[in-house]
Amino acid sequence: MSKKKPQLPGMAKKPSPSRQNGKATAKPVHNMWPEDEVDGYTRVDVYDTRTIGRIGAHYGDILKSIGEDPKREGLQKTPERVAKALQYLTHGYDLDPAEILKSALFHENYSQMVIVKDIEVYSLCEHHMLPFFGKAHVAYIPDGRITGLSKIPRVVDAFARRLQVQERLTNEIRDCIHQTLKPLGVAVVMECDHLCMRMRGVQKQNSVTTTSAFTGIFLSDHRSREEFIKLISAKLH
Repeated sequence: MSKKKPQLPGMAKKPSPSRQNGKATAKPVHNMWPEDEVDGYTRVDVYDTRTIGRIGAHYGDILKSIGEDPKREGLQKTPERVAKALQYLTHGYDLDPAEILKSALFHENYSQMVIVKDIEVYSLCEHHMLPFFGKAHVAYIPDGRITGLSKIPRVVDAFARRLQVQERLTNEIRDCIHQTLKPLGVAVVMECDHLCMRMRGVQKQNSVTTTSAFTGIFLSDHRSREEFIKLISAKLH
């Protein structure tokens, strides 16, 4: 028996052909492009049009304020594009990270360290609204319950896709996992480059910011903490 392929988050099933005059035709689907198609599914971006209008109007004024002409060819659609980009870059406000973890909770008799490392992080600094990006390394030691591995990166994204500071982002990931899974301990280390330090201000091109946050056994047992640091530093593949 063949299984029905699940619809992927953020993806829409490619429309099935319909019949007209004996010929197969496909219903048009807006905002779908050939490069967005993956394995028979097509990405569809959905935006709040009223929010796009409000943000876009402000960016039109900003372009005028810096001496640009928002009506010239290259800038005519820039306010709309920026508004859509901001909606995407801050869509974490619409997500509930705890519910993401709860959507794949399983009882399992496993009490060793679970690590998901080298998780790509893209966020916006709340001070200058410039990007900071890097990697997150997350570990927890289960106490009878585990979550789907993909849920850890999704939780990282849900908090990262907001206006953030790296210190708070690190703590929010730790606290969400600890409060939802109730494990024996949680460890989070984050390494990021901040464009607000590279392309403006102090302009230090090689600076990297590292933050860490721990709970439970990672705080009380230095051996567990050292094992975590050793494993995220090792090249095992």
